[in-house]
Amino acid sequence: MMPLTLMSPGEDAIIQRIGGKPEVRQHLENLGFVVGGNVSVINTIGGNLIVNVKEARVAISREMAQKIMV
Repeated sequence: MMPLTLMSPGEDAIIQRIGGKPEVRQHLENLGFVVGGNVSVINTIGGNLIVNVKEARVAISREMAQKIMV
């Protein structure tokens, strides 16, 4: 298991665990980040990530991406 931030653009993975406070986990779940779901990194810009999750592109901060384990 590794944080989402260590993935390279173009890599696909399955979400294993989501950490953080309950409200942070709920926010990520609302964006489509659920355990068992597929995620792929599209690009990284200044440490922030653009990812493809549930057929949508989502931009998340490096801090949020650190909480998503793949």
